Amino acid sequence: MTTQSPATPRARRFFGLTGNPYLLLALTSLFWSGNHIVGRAIGGHVPPFAISALRWLIPSLLLWAFAHRTIAKDWPAIRASWKILLWLGIVGGTMFTSLQYVGLQYTTALNVSVLNSLTPVLIVATSAAIFRDPVTPIQIAGIVTSLLGVLAIIAQGDIATLLHLSFNGGDILIVFNMLLFSVYTAYFRLRPRISPISFLFAFGAVSVLGTLPFAIVEALSGYTLQANWETVGAVLYVALFPGFLAYLFWNRGVELIGANRAGPFQHLIPLYSAILASTLLGEQLHAYHVAGFVLIIGGVWLASVKGKAPRETA
Repeated sequence: MTTQSPATPRARRFFGLTGNPYLLLALTSLFWSGNHIVGRAIGGHVPPFAISALRWLIPSLLLWAFAHRTIAKDWPAIRASWKILLWLGIVGGTMFTSLQYVGLQYTTALNVSVLNSLTPVLIVATSAAIFRDPVTPIQIAGIVTSLLGVLAIIAQGDIATLLHLSFNGGDILIVFNMLLFSVYTAYFRLRPRISPISFLFAFGAVSVLGTLPFAIVEALSGYTLQANWETVGAVLYVALFPGFLAYLFWNRGVELIGANRAGPFQHLIPLYSAILASTLLGEQLHAYHVAGFVLIIGGVWLASVKGKAPRETA
């Protein structure tokens, strides 16, 4: 196992201030909630592979500009672990990011909220299947409780709403994408023991290189980015928040408490979406929102109860 490279004083201060895994994972869900809103808003207007490539190109360039010394120190470990970094970058970066934006062009925000709630269950299933991770009854209870909270919000307090949901090819793509993210989260334990900044740089570089051929084909077909403020704002948001900060926080949270306990924080995404819709869009807050919020928060708390730690291998 490779050793953890010494972080810079600035990096130590950063992780000292944000070393609470629950805060990091809660912020991650907030950023990804915003990504769903932006992704749906730009669907059909911004090329999915182009924005996916930029989502990782911008953070990679920024990381190299401000942390190239740390990355250089970790380069021997990065080179020695190129196989797992390639796997994580292709699955969790290239495929997951690109297919997410493709899927958001064909499905509704309501359906995405439903399907996103499969992620915690898929993380538990993939971690158990691949690495034989144990799952405690209280963690299962937490996942089920938070899922009920999500469904309460989506159904608006009426079970008939769920029975009349319709799904299309975009929904199937989103389900497959949730499985990809679950595989990425399970395999994250095999990462080299390097600085989180160095890992994110390598991950982002692989993601860009994997996405670039598809973005080129996309551009040659005539589907290109339009130079306007809407596009610039969307690219900057997805690069800095759902891309750079969300993955940095998610990776750190999984490192601290494990994949199974981190997964239920995904249920905070529809909660954030409901809050943003009521505060920014003026949509009314109903009793079923409050009931759903209580169930989600309670379920996340139950699922985060410490059990046997997953095996860490490198």
